Amino acid sequence: MQVSKWGNSLAIRLPKALVDELGLKEGDEIDVVSARKDTIAIETKEERRRRAIENMRARNWPASAWKFDRDEANER
Repeated sequence: MQVSKWGNSLAIRLPKALVDELGLKEGDEIDVVSARKDTIAIETKEERRRRAIENMRARNWPASAWKFDRDEANER
């Protein structure tokens, strides 16, 4: 993949095979959770949310009381 300039940032294009394998679609949000020389690990917003809920359940915390989305947390 080639790194390209995109505004003030840098960007890469993901190959279609990788997009299909990850089940990504336009508008999905992903986070790079770790990066090494030859490997980049990503996590979608839904995966991050699911992992957080699993961690809360493991600690017996009530998941229904927490807001995971900025817009949801700021609703009035």
